[in-house]
Amino acid sequence: MTYEYEGKNEKEAIENAVADLGLERDQFDVEIIETQKKSLFKSGYVKIRVHTDDSVANVPAGEDAESSDSERFGAVAPAPQGDFEEKLVTFVKEVITRMGYTVSVDVMFREDKKIGIRLSSANSSILIGRKGKNLDALQLLANVYAGHLGREDVRVILDTENYRVRREENIVHLAYTTADKVRSTKMSVLLEPMNPFERRLVHTTLNDIPDIETKSEGDGLFKQVRVIYKGNY
Repeated sequence: MTYEYEGKNEKEAIENAVADLGLERDQFDVEIIETQKKSLFKSGYVKIRVHTDDSVANVPAGEDAESSDSERFGAVAPAPQGDFEEKLVTFVKEVITRMGYTVSVDVMFREDKKIGIRLSSANSSILIGRKGKNLDALQLLANVYAGHLGREDVRVILDTENYRVRREENIVHLAYTTADKVRSTKMSVLLEPMNPFERRLVHTTLNDIPDIETKSEGDGLFKQVRVIYKGNY
């Protein structure tokens, strides 16, 4: 589900969403859709779009938050095709079922060396987890299983409630706003821990900005990206 809220700043807009929806902050994702800076004649405000799962929102049902997958990838047969897809879909469904959740699993898209698997469940927010960590763990298991089937060449993408796309949009927005902050303060900023794909997205987003550079710091899978001011160009 999607809902829109306004505030004098991002924090106030999010607080308004928390109060209205009756949710904790980590139970929904935020997309900033409009920002107006304060000026002599206008007061500043921020408009956000909140994405949340139907099962956790305490408000009446509204417009579906998930954009049509067919619009993104074209028409695709959702039923698994061939032995590999059938085994992969069955494996993912069995793992989640053993976790104690009911889920419907089908094919979201097919590309060269890549396949998208959609999870439809009343417990999508749990399957996603905080910052998508549960979804990432399930995706890792799916890719390990694909390798077990002899398909190391295929990358498996798991998604539910269109989380991946919304997360990418939020990271791109975070990268740009952080670059602006670094440029104005001349001080570096260390972002939250991210998985390799998310870190690469930050690096790519800011790569062409001449006075900003980025580097990864830390150990393990979830490293942090530091955004650094390089000087005037």
